[in-house]
Amino acid sequence: MSNIIDGKAVSAQVKERIRLETEKLKEQGIEIGLAVVIVGDDPASKVYVRNKKLACEAVGFTSYEYALPAETTEEELLDLVKKLNNDDKVNGILVQLPVPKHINDKVVIDNILPEKDVDAFHPVNVGKIMIGDYNFLPCTPAGVMELIESTGTDVAGKECVVIGRSNIVGKPQAMLLLHKNGTVTICHSKTKNLKEVCARADILVAAVGRAKMITSEYVKEGAVVIDVGMNRDENGKLCGDVDFEDCKDKAGFITPVPGGVGPMTIAMLMQNTLTAAKAQNGLL
Repeated sequence: MSNIIDGKAVSAQVKERIRLETEKLKEQGIEIGLAVVIVGDDPASKVYVRNKKLACEAVGFTSYEYALPAETTEEELLDLVKKLNNDDKVNGILVQLPVPKHINDKVVIDNILPEKDVDAFHPVNVGKIMIGDYNFLPCTPAGVMELIESTGTDVAGKECVVIGRSNIVGKPQAMLLLHKNGTVTICHSKTKNLKEVCARADILVAAVGRAKMITSEYVKEGAVVIDVGMNRDENGKLCGDVDFEDCKDKAGFITPVPGGVGPMTIAMLMQNTLTAAKAQNGLL
């Protein structure tokens, strides 16, 4: 039986670290504020926004919520982003994706000030991650790195395989592993011999969006297996990209779904907001 990585426990440690630092900043007269904007009624987005508000309360941030109707125009949303860019009380801005189809999410992201872009989606922040000179990291890949670190695994020199090449997870995940001196392979739908490539990995990160696709045949004995997927199985139950039951006895460490990567994403958003506040107050 492998060691199950408890994302809730690791995220609680991260948030406690942030809370203590936030208290020290408050003693210096620095209050931290995160603005979360949601457009429309997407149920999953509403859950995320509620969880972000609770996380803000837990670490001592002020949460500014803007729930806009689905018919909000792109121009109206950009006007709000501009207002938040100019608001000194707001250190971080997050526009919850997806936005309704008539709004171009790329245009919205491009209009958030890079220094307030706590999702790290702005092209300036993406470029900084590429060259290794960054303040912010995309929340999910950063959370994955914390989980790997929690196992005591040193990434340097390890064979690392990332399945998935999205801009939000796959590509930045590969860069973060590379920055830690891992030897990184990115796999995708056109990869040949996928099982063989994955089975070489000391660290396997699955971010492909297909329920239980990764079975024990893909896993090297003793590997660290991180499951970023969030899917529903044939019974409508939450599951990841990894077949947990099939892989848990072969992996050295493995994340469950739920309770693995999910809690880390919001914890790292809090970390980015703290970093933004410190940078804006000349404390970095």
